[in-house]
Amino acid sequence: DKAGNLLTDLTARRIDELFADGTISGGMLPKIAGALDAAKAGVNAVHIIDGRVPHAMLLEILTDQAYGTMIRSH
Repeated sequence: DKAGNLLTDLTARRIDELFADGTISGGMLPKIAGALDAAKAGVNAVHIIDGRVPHAMLLEILTDQAYGTMIRSH
């Protein structure tokens, strides 16, 4: 978000709001757009995970702590 906090779960509606107010910008634009396209095409959820965090994928899957953002179409 604008305060720098990780948004862990986004829907298409919320993404549209964040695009409109400028919260999603720069390098996140193509990542979010691609994830949203996949979600709208039938993928249940897309996860964007920070690759700089060691073992982030395992941590995202195996713990309750969020290490990325889940994109859903609805």
